[in-house]
Amino acid sequence: MSIAYLDGSSGISGDMFLGALMDAGVDADRLRAELKKLPVEHYEIKVGRVMRAGISGARVEISVTADQPHRHLRHIEDLIGKADISESAKANALAAFRKIAEAEGKLHAKPAEHIHFHEVGAVDAILDIVGTCLGFEMLGAPEVICSPLNLGSGRVQAAHGSLPVPAPATAELLKGIPVYSSDVAGELVTPTGAALVATLASAFGPMPPMTIDRIGYGAGAKEFAGHPNIARLFLGKRVADRESAAGASPEENVAVIETHLDDLSPQLYAYFAERALAAGALDVACAPLQMKKGRPGFRVTVIAKPEQADALANLLFEETTTLGVRIYEARRKTLEREWVSVSTGYGAVRVKVARQNGRILNAAPEFSDCERIAAENKVPLKEVMAAAIAAFREKTIETLSH
Repeated sequence: MSIAYLDGSSGISGDMFLGALMDAGVDADRLRAELKKLPVEHYEIKVGRVMRAGISGARVEISVTADQPHRHLRHIEDLIGKADISESAKANALAAFRKIAEAEGKLHAKPAEHIHFHEVGAVDAILDIVGTCLGFEMLGAPEVICSPLNLGSGRVQAAHGSLPVPAPATAELLKGIPVYSSDVAGELVTPTGAALVATLASAFGPMPPMTIDRIGYGAGAKEFAGHPNIARLFLGKRVADRESAAGASPEENVAVIETHLDDLSPQLYAYFAERALAAGALDVACAPLQMKKGRPGFRVTVIAKPEQADALANLLFEETTTLGVRIYEARRKTLEREWVSVSTGYGAVRVKVARQNGRILNAAPEFSDCERIAAENKVPLKEVMAAAIAAFREKTIETLSH
């Protein structure tokens, strides 16, 4: 399975993300040609190499040669919607801008549609976001796993004045994403970078077992003494911890963390599940059971990599009412998985495909894509899901016929 691991130990911004992709193999001329399909003008893209604390990285600089208007969300959506680019890249770019608008809207007590984008509505941010989404398409749309993000520290100057790091909009965008703050004085994660990570990354945590094929280094604009302002992107194939007999499904050891509860609020469980998944849990589940004295209760089960068992057990203690947990090791067998983008009459949808020995056993449309598209097109969710499966089957038949 193709995978991309983003190292955010120096934070992430749109230009760093784009630089890492180009350093990893995205052709600059091809990307420029795709970006010219956007109805925006008066800009120039330069790609070069710079040193950041002794490490060389690709630096993408976008210079704007004329004044640009402040844009509302509808202007951005119209601009991207008119572009003759891939539906999947278009959908991801629109989703990133929607996240930014919703974050700003919450802070300013306004609907997302009424938000002026200010800095992130400028041409350079539009090109960063759309360019990054196109770049992932050009690299084969790998699954994106992201490390915890280093936020930096101090304050940053923005359109509304001096703001603490992370800026409020950035903090909203980073909900559910593991972060930390180092002693680097400055803003390391920008709203554009946060929105791209929130849109493209499917999981967060340490680097998973993988075979590395390429590494891209994307340099940020600022230099920090003794700290390389570089985002690293590792591209390769996911591998299991060990393979069973030839031809069998990949197998690995996992930790199962379990507890029984008869006094847990469903709201607390939902919050715990979100935090556990963000912290790297492979799965979190809750099942009803009958406990002593005839009380209805729940069995909460967390599946994790063995090295994460203690941390997730502590999270159970912190966020639930449990007084004790059971931890034991189990074998887990999984099918090979990959994402395939398909085009429907409603828009692009990602389909998760599961294979064994190259044979497709399962295929399911990504629910969040279908949910968003159904709402945007005001059609039943089940129709979008059915259209995605039909498009996938048609695409599979075309591939086999060739």
